[in-house]
Amino acid sequence: MQSGGFSLQQLIDQVSKEKGIDPRVLTETMEQAILTAAKRTFGMNRELEARYNPDTGNVDLFQYMTVVDDVGDEERQLSVEDARRHGLEAEIGEELGFQVFYLPEDTDKARQQDKEFGDLLKMQQHRRGFGRIAAQTAKQVIIQRMREAERELVFNEFKDRRGELITGIVRRFERGSNIIVDLGRTEAILPAREQTPRESYRPGDRIVALLKDIDREARGPQIILSRTDVGLLVKLFEMEVPEIYEGIVKIVAAAREPGARSKIAVTSRDSDVDPVGACVGMKGSRVQAVVQELRGEKIDIVPWDRDPARFVCNAIAPAEVSRVIIDEGATQMELVVPDAKLSLAIGRRGQNVRLASQLTGWKLDIISDTRFRQIEDQAMTALSMIGSVDENVAKALYRAGFRSIDEILEASDQEIASIEGVGSERRAAQIKADALAASEGYRKRLVDEAIDRAEPLSEREMLLLVGGISERVADALERGGYKSAADVQRETDVDRLAIKTGLGNQRAREIKDAVARFVEEDLERIRRAQRERAAARLLGPAEGEGGEQEGSLEG
Repeated sequence: MQSGGFSLQQLIDQVSKEKGIDPRVLTETMEQAILTAAKRTFGMNRELEARYNPDTGNVDLFQYMTVVDDVGDEERQLSVEDARRHGLEAEIGEELGFQVFYLPEDTDKARQQDKEFGDLLKMQQHRRGFGRIAAQTAKQVIIQRMREAERELVFNEFKDRRGELITGIVRRFERGSNIIVDLGRTEAILPAREQTPRESYRPGDRIVALLKDIDREARGPQIILSRTDVGLLVKLFEMEVPEIYEGIVKIVAAAREPGARSKIAVTSRDSDVDPVGACVGMKGSRVQAVVQELRGEKIDIVPWDRDPARFVCNAIAPAEVSRVIIDEGATQMELVVPDAKLSLAIGRRGQNVRLASQLTGWKLDIISDTRFRQIEDQAMTALSMIGSVDENVAKALYRAGFRSIDEILEASDQEIASIEGVGSERRAAQIKADALAASEGYRKRLVDEAIDRAEPLSEREMLLLVGGISERVADALERGGYKSAADVQRETDVDRLAIKTGLGNQRAREIKDAVARFVEEDLERIRRAQRERAAARLLGPAEGEGGEQEGSLEG
């Protein structure tokens, strides 16, 4: 396996040096490859062994045969008589090894071997082409092993660098908009999904990205980069702000809409170091460096606060918040802002509130002062409809978060008893009983209005006429696939209704019963009224036209 004076040993040494592959790995792989090729050529049954010879720089091939009394396998055994006839001194059970001369430079040795042991070994015909096959196999094995070793080296080098910043040069574009980045010793890929909108690159451009992942099984580049990951924002600040690198200032949370706007929440463990000021830098130099790297992406730096309400107020900045209503159970906050600041708080297409929600981990609902007062008036009016609730208790219920009669009905006696002014569970039970009566009275008025209404009701409006179904419950039913009273009526499995809507078994059963009562008592009355009005509309114009015709006839 020498070509132009360039031996296999030299090739192994060069590949080992350039690619950092252990020479033993290459020689072992070569031996295995030659052995596999030899078995395919000379026969799978033969006892063959391939062994690298460092003196010659070649892989030597040997065939072993066992001396037996009675030959049963001619490819692996020979008799004592045959051995002695060929001048071999051997005893029964002894194993004899014959080197297989397959290389072109060993042609004379192969010819001599065929002359002496040709009838024993029976491999003259097969050996003719094996030298070429062996050379090709060796070449393929080395190339394949080089590729595998390179990929292994890349994987080992980068596997612990996930989340780090990587700098490279844009080399080319593949499969649409995927960017291949030259990292020096290897290449990485910046998939289209990981590219920031509105950013464009040309071959030769410098690029900074986050090492998002490394895929060992990928057919192309294994290293996957990202320009959209929020980690890129954090790492850029770590690079620009020494106080973050030193651990004095910490980025507690970050939220990002790549290419548009980002928010980071920072805190400091040193009271003398302003975390926001440290990130902004002298005349904004530090934050501007990050903005420049992110191609003009706006960045809000807000102070983190242990108090969730204050943190949310900081996160929604620059909008001012006049009131915060917290629902810890649902991790939800209602932020009341001045009317003039409503659009600022929400941001373009809801961007500001969306980022603030991601940053804080709270669901945020922003309403104006005017809308808040409307909601307050509506809630106080609704709560005042409960007979046993006076103004003070109504205000206490409102402060506790109750906005409607339905919410009173859904609460437990213990929960209502804990409200200021209620005092006992007995009083709470009375309030719930009065709330049920008020709710039913209100519902009947709505049914009467629906009967007198000229326009037909939508399915959702019809659903809201069912006792115990509020807007929230109607939303839950719609999410579960129950968009009308008929859908709920058709459902025969209460457990399935409870699971799909998330309302619980008892509540689902109550709704099922309420829908049944509504269908039996009210739905037919509403539909009958709608049919009568529709018939009247059809008959009305015809009678008018008839009168005019009669008048004209009389004329």
